[in-house]
Amino acid sequence: MTRRLGTLLRGRSYALALLLALGGLAANALLQPSLLRPGVLSGNLLNTLPLVLVAAGQTLVVLGGGVDLSLGALVSLCNVTFVTLLAARASAAEVAWAATAALGLGLVGGLLNGACVALLRLQPIVATFATSFVFAGAALYVMPSPGGSVPQGLVQAYYSSPLGIPNFFWGVAALLLPWWAARRTRYGPYLYAVGGDARAAYVTGVPVALVWLTTYALAGLLAGLGALALTLSTGTGDPLVGGPMTLSSIVAVVLGGTRLRGGSGGLLGTVLGVVVLSTVQNIVAFLGVPSWWQTLINGVIVLLALASARLEVLLRRRGTWAGA
Repeated sequence: MTRRLGTLLRGRSYALALLLALGGLAANALLQPSLLRPGVLSGNLLNTLPLVLVAAGQTLVVLGGGVDLSLGALVSLCNVTFVTLLAARASAAEVAWAATAALGLGLVGGLLNGACVALLRLQPIVATFATSFVFAGAALYVMPSPGGSVPQGLVQAYYSSPLGIPNFFWGVAALLLPWWAARRTRYGPYLYAVGGDARAAYVTGVPVALVWLTTYALAGLLAGLGALALTLSTGTGDPLVGGPMTLSSIVAVVLGGTRLRGGSGGLLGTVLGVVVLSTVQNIVAFLGVPSWWQTLINGVIVLLALASARLEVLLRRRGTWAGA
């Protein structure tokens, strides 16, 4: 059994994330015996869905060889827009309009980032860092301080379990199934090719600019979806709510086995990476450790990922020189 499991996981980028997630859930179960009760477990998992969606968008960008530092601010903008357009007793049409406006903002924000990178050829880290201030400022303009509310019926629907299955699993399925299909279209191989070596991909006829533009647009749309999920989870609006999600999304991507230099990884690992982050946060809370330790841990994870990627390059060069 153990040998079969090892064979199955060998070569899978998400293998480490899966093991960490299982270990984290086991540790959480020891600290919180009620964790494995269906209601408690589904509630804890559902709280991670907003980050799953945002981290999925970050994964697409990283797979293409970039990074998006504006996703957290874009989540805040979509969050306050959605809440502002809603009334306490909004009709179905008003809810649909508010959701469409929020998702549209996410898409437009992603297209702006994509245009800066694909058309203006700005460095992704610089371009998205700049647009993050634009989105954050717009969020504070729309809602200067936390407030507003969403209809209670929407919150109850969010925490429901259609067909006995928690909405977290429906959300993950709605994310992974299109990803599975996209990997079997031209977009999938193109994305990995661009992330692996954009120049080589361009020489072989891959529309690099279009891939980048599409990828950032999808990341913005997923940030909008994450904002909707976050709004239904909290039931209110906050112009600063998305700020911490930027670093968390990058950490989830790294934990999920996606290389920060692009071209390797996938969304399943990112979902598991978010679960790992959630379990670590719960452990920190139950042990009474100061919350800033979580931020420190996240930063260390990113630094280790960057260092390991650079070390791999150096080892490859040394191997090449030795072979020569």
